[in-house]
Amino acid sequence: MRRPNKPSKTFTVKTETTLLPFLLEVLGGTSRNRIKAILGGGGINFEKPFFVSSPQIFTLMKSKFLLPSLSLLAMATAAQRADRPNVLLLVADDLGYGDLSCYGAKRVSTPVVDSLASRGVRFTDMHACASTSTPSRYSLLTGKYPFRREGTDVAPGDAGLIIDPLEYTLADLFKEAGYRTAAIGKWHLGLGSETGKQDWNGKLDVTPADIGFDYHYLMAATADRVPCVFIEQGRVANYDASAPIQVSYRKNFPGEPTGRTHPEMLKLLPSHGHDMSIVNGISRIGYMKGGGKALWRDEDIADSIAAHAINFISQEADKPFFMYLCTNDVHVPRYPHERFRGKSPMGLRGEAILQFDETVRQVVTALREKGLDKNTLIIITSDNGPVLDDGYRDEAWKLAGSHNPSGPFRGGKYSSYEGGTAVPFIVYWPNHVKAGTTSNALSSHIDLGASLAQLIGAKVPQEAFPDSRQHLRQLLGKSHRNRNFVVTMPNNRSVDLRVGRWKYIPASHGYAEAWQTHIETGYQLKPQLYDLRRSPYEGQELSSRYPRLAHRLQKVLDKIVKQ
Repeated sequence: MRRPNKPSKTFTVKTETTLLPFLLEVLGGTSRNRIKAILGGGGINFEKPFFVSSPQIFTLMKSKFLLPSLSLLAMATAAQRADRPNVLLLVADDLGYGDLSCYGAKRVSTPVVDSLASRGVRFTDMHACASTSTPSRYSLLTGKYPFRREGTDVAPGDAGLIIDPLEYTLADLFKEAGYRTAAIGKWHLGLGSETGKQDWNGKLDVTPADIGFDYHYLMAATADRVPCVFIEQGRVANYDASAPIQVSYRKNFPGEPTGRTHPEMLKLLPSHGHDMSIVNGISRIGYMKGGGKALWRDEDIADSIAAHAINFISQEADKPFFMYLCTNDVHVPRYPHERFRGKSPMGLRGEAILQFDETVRQVVTALREKGLDKNTLIIITSDNGPVLDDGYRDEAWKLAGSHNPSGPFRGGKYSSYEGGTAVPFIVYWPNHVKAGTTSNALSSHIDLGASLAQLIGAKVPQEAFPDSRQHLRQLLGKSHRNRNFVVTMPNNRSVDLRVGRWKYIPASHGYAEAWQTHIETGYQLKPQLYDLRRSPYEGQELSSRYPRLAHRLQKVLDKIVKQ
C-alpha cells in the first residue's frame, strides 16, 4: 500500500460526539491529543465540522488496520523473502573519520570494527547529510535533505517528534516488507506531538511507533540534555512514581542545584554551557526535577543500549528484522564504564571509543550465537564529524596528542569543511560483499533508503525517500562509481556541494571559528572552491583561479536546493 503524498479525497467530519469515541475505540486508546495532532493540531475544534485528508486517515488507521494486513501478507510470502537479510544500521555519535584504527588512528585501537572492515567494504568518501546530529539523522531515516524541512536544527531535549508521521521512513520500508523494526539508543529526533508539552510521567502521545518502529528503547534526546532517562515503548523506562519528572528549557525548578550554583557537586566540570541541572554528578543542558530510579548512570549507558539490542535480536531471531542501533559514544559527556578507565592515553574520549568498539563486539557476538551473522547486513557509520571540546573539561584536546579525529580532513562537527560530514562507513555481509574491499566512491547517507529498498525487493511509494537514489552496487562494493553530487548542511543551515574532486562552499554568515569548540566552520562571506584531489585538507582556496567553475557549481547547487 502506498503512502499518499497529497490528499486524493477529503472527508467531512461533524462532531466529537460521533467521531472521537469511534477513533479512540478502533485505535486502541490513542489519545485525543494524538488524534488532534494528526488532524491539524491545536486548530481542530471537534465541536465544528472540519476536513480530514486521506493521508491523515492513513496515519490514524495504519497501526490498527493496514500494518496487520501487511503482516498477514508477509506471512503468506515468507518463503519468497527467506533470503532477505536482517539489516543492522549502527550509528555512532560524533565519531570522526580518523577515530578508528582501520581509518588510520594510531593512538586508539578498535579491533572489532577493524575486523568487520577487513571482511567487508570500507568507504573512504562517504558523507552524512549534515554536520550535526538531528538533521543528519532526519535525512538518514527519511531520505530527504534536512534543508528541505524547517525545524531540523539541533533539537532540545523536549522537542516534539521532528519526523512527520506522514513521512515515509526506513522503518516503514522494512515494516511493510514484513520485517520487525527497532530503534535503540541515541535518538535526538524529538518525542511527543508538541515541544515542551510531553507528559514524562505517562505515555507519550507520539513516538517512533508512529514512524514505523515496532520497538524502541531510546535516550529521550542526548546525554548532555535533560531528561536523563530512557524511553521504552512510549514510557519512561524504570519509572519511579515516587519521583515524578518535570522538565523545562526555560527556567530552573525552585531549590534544585545546578552546575553553575553548585560546582562542588560535580565529578565532571563544564567548559562552556552545560551548567544546568545535575544528574549523576554531571551538569546538563536544560532543567529537570525528579526521575528517581529512572535516571541513568552515564557509566552504564553503553551497556544498557547493548543489552536491549541483544534482547531484541534474541526475541526476533526467527523473523527478519531491521535495527536502527545508535550508540551514545563518543558524544559528551564522555563518562564510560569503569572497566575502560585508564585504558587509553587519550583519556575519557579515547575510552569512549574503546567502549564503542566493545558495543559492536557484544552485538556481533549475539548475532553469531543466534546463527544470524551470515544473513545480517551490518552497516557501521557516524552521524557527523568529531569534536574534542563540546562542553566539558575532559581534557580531550590536551590528551589527543598526535591524534586527529577528522583524519586528513579540515574542520569537524558543525563545519562546512569535509571533517564535518566525512564519516566512517563499513558494510559487512558475509558471502555477499568481497572481503577487504576499499571503496573510494563519492557517496552519501541519503541513498540508504532507495538502496535498501532495492536490496529487499520492496516497492515504495513514489514520494518516498525523495532525495535518495538507488546505489545498491556501490553500497555492496561492487561498483566504485561516484554519486553525481553530494550536498551537506553545516550548523548555519547553508548548503555545501561536492562534485567529484571539487568542493564548493557558498558564501554564508557565521563565525569562521566556533569559539566554544575551536573548530573551523568554513563560514565566509565569499564563496570557496577546493580541489580535494590536490589537497583533501582544503588548504588552497581556488575560486579566484577558476571563477567560471565556481559560478557553474553555484548554479548546480541552486537547482538542487530549489527542487
